[in-house]
Amino acid sequence: MTDPTGRRVRANISLTLDGRYHGPGGPGDLGAIVPYAVTETARNHLARIHEGAGTALLGRLNAEGFLGYWPMVAADENADPRDRAYAKWLVDTEKVVLSSTLTEAPWERTRVVDAPAADVVTGLKATGRGDILVNSSASVIRSLLAADLLDRLYLMICPEITGGGQRLFEDGLPASRWKLTHQETGELGEIAVVYDRVRSPAA
Repeated sequence: MTDPTGRRVRANISLTLDGRYHGPGGPGDLGAIVPYAVTETARNHLARIHEGAGTALLGRLNAEGFLGYWPMVAADENADPRDRAYAKWLVDTEKVVLSSTLTEAPWERTRVVDAPAADVVTGLKATGRGDILVNSSASVIRSLLAADLLDRLYLMICPEITGGGQRLFEDGLPASRWKLTHQETGELGEIAVVYDRVRSPAA
């Protein structure tokens, strides 16, 4: 799938060993994820994901959650430089929030779009500059996997099994092949990996 701007679509998310992005208690059950979010490996991973990106694509829950956290990090001179660099990028960059319920944009430099993720990404790929980053919005990531619109996956694998909760990779996704382009293992057993979608020359 080529486009005139050369914009790639990337996604970043943390998963447990059993492939879940939260535990059995629901979206707020992140006990198997949070301890690994502040490690050196995780922060190196965070510094990597937004390099060259020009648009952040978010679901509503993540957009509202991020608003309560990242602007404070951007303003905190004592924050880890990698965290602060990502926070400043997120605050300053173009943001597109997918929502059917929001009536006003929750951030500056943000627009709310009520449309399928695949349609929004197709439009973004035709205009603008820099890659498009979907950060931790699982429903958006799944929609783009289903439409085969993701070009790169940044995964943080946390060494815990929750035994319940939502999985990212559900049955019914189209088959696809990926190439490992980066791997880093942390002291707690967490693994940061980057996979690029392998496409045929005609795709």
